Amino acid sequence: MKEGFEASAQKQLLDEKRGSLAKYVALFIGRPGLWPLFLYETVVTLFTSLPGGLGLALRKLFFPRLFKRTGKRVVFGRNMTIRHPWKIEIGDNVVFDDNTVLDAKGSGTGGIWIGNNVFIGRNTSLVCKEGEIRIGDYSNIGTDCALLSETKIEIGRYVFLAGRCYLVAGGNHGFKDRETPIMFQPSLSKGGITVEEDVWLGASVTVLDGVVLGKGTVVGAASLVNRPIPPYSIAYGVPARRVQER
Repeated sequence: MKEGFEASAQKQLLDEKRGSLAKYVALFIGRPGLWPLFLYETVVTLFTSLPGGLGLALRKLFFPRLFKRTGKRVVFGRNMTIRHPWKIEIGDNVVFDDNTVLDAKGSGTGGIWIGNNVFIGRNTSLVCKEGEIRIGDYSNIGTDCALLSETKIEIGRYVFLAGRCYLVAGGNHGFKDRETPIMFQPSLSKGGITVEEDVWLGASVTVLDGVVLGKGTVVGAASLVNRPIPPYSIAYGVPARRVQER
């Protein structure tokens, strides 16, 4: 896991060596030059909050200019937060509801990849901190979910996350040095999160780093998953455990 101010917004904003404009460009755009800044500011300012059918139509026309790749018939809701869009790839027939966050920030090669026929629910955040997030075809990420990746989150096809699910890949810190604030100590990784095909996570499920959820698994609401779950399991609890086979 790389360290440095690219790893989090807070650390980046605390960098006294950068001016305000440089911090803004690094945090939201991630590319140097006047053209990326002008394009981002123009598209976001004019169209992000525009209501109604006109807003949908204009976002459909202009938002794809921000991203690395955008497929056909993509719907962009109102008040989206978009960071480092040049590291984001979007497939066909993808729907982003209002207030979603697509944050691919980081100096590495990671980013966000979204397949075809995917739905991203209202108030849901996909956030990279040097990591990557990949969401397979036909998956549905419900309302108020948060996917935070310092390493890798991989969501297979036909996966359904109910509302308020929380997946965090990385995010653990060493704390052996009492003299150094924990936030400045090295990040630790257990290899990221993999959710295989046809998995259903109930409402308010939390999945921690190092977990593999096997194909066809169902996880009950409000469970905490901190260990791998084999394919075609029904699991629930804190921590979640397999209670039966499908």
